Amino acid sequence: MSSAPRILTHLSPRLLEPVRAVHPEIEIVHVSTEGPLDDDIRGEILLTYTSGAPNLPDLIERGVEWVHVYGTGVDGFPFDLLGRRRMTCSRGASARIISEWVIAVMLAVEKQLPEIWIDEPVEHWNMARLGSLQNKKLALIGFGAIAQAIARRALPFEMRIEALRRTSTASPIEQVRIVTSLEELLTDADHVVVAAPETPATKHLLDDVAFAWLKPGAHLVNIARGGLVDQDALERALESGQVGLATLDCVTPEPLPAGHWLYAHPRVRLSPHISWSAPKSYAGLIETFIENVGRYQRGDELLSQVDPDAGY
Repeated sequence: MSSAPRILTHLSPRLLEPVRAVHPEIEIVHVSTEGPLDDDIRGEILLTYTSGAPNLPDLIERGVEWVHVYGTGVDGFPFDLLGRRRMTCSRGASARIISEWVIAVMLAVEKQLPEIWIDEPVEHWNMARLGSLQNKKLALIGFGAIAQAIARRALPFEMRIEALRRTSTASPIEQVRIVTSLEELLTDADHVVVAAPETPATKHLLDDVAFAWLKPGAHLVNIARGGLVDQDALERALESGQVGLATLDCVTPEPLPAGHWLYAHPRVRLSPHISWSAPKSYAGLIETFIENVGRYQRGDELLSQVDPDAGY
């Protein structure tokens, strides 16, 4: 491009400091999420939140050619406003951190943490019936950056890993078997990890039928979006023992209202959508955007492009 583009953004100025450090030649214009826009607000690049903003319909018409969403998912974004504009997101930015969290919660199940901690004498010392990840089947729903990071960290534990994806494209990780049937994936699974985007095609993917394919006592982990799991069906599966434990970092709605059954169920481990959290997590979300700004100026292909028709 002949001159540096201008970035319009709803994000706070603090979050844009890394962008200024790498691209000092670019003007960044902070725009409030609400209220009318000044006539002179124009720019080629828009950096916004997943849910957009009240003034997004007006802002996106101010010369914007490329939209980047500050987040790893784009469910909830008003795709109808895009037109022919390109769209990217920070897909995969939290993959390593989330994969560590998944390994931690699977180990917690196998090693019965925190149940095995004691604060008084026990009847039998030096005795326990703990499990192991070795030879356990890990079923990954979705096989994007997060699921691949989980697989790479699970392989040293000698887990058997299968992954469900929309196509039968060869796995980028040789030891991971790709399947295209949810029934095949869930059959004999010990740990099931939901790591797919939420789209109309995946909403309530895990329902009564899907839970019936599991062997009794399976462990469900959701680090994707709550909408992929039919929570009423999950409650029935927990009560029947078909699901032995559900570790949920994502639920619906978020925040979960007080008194919801998920808070009190004895076989649910609930966390407030924090599996992505780690030192410099916020900085990591902006790295893809920084790289893409350089690519945009050079006319190169942008990373982590979103397909509005597919919804991710």
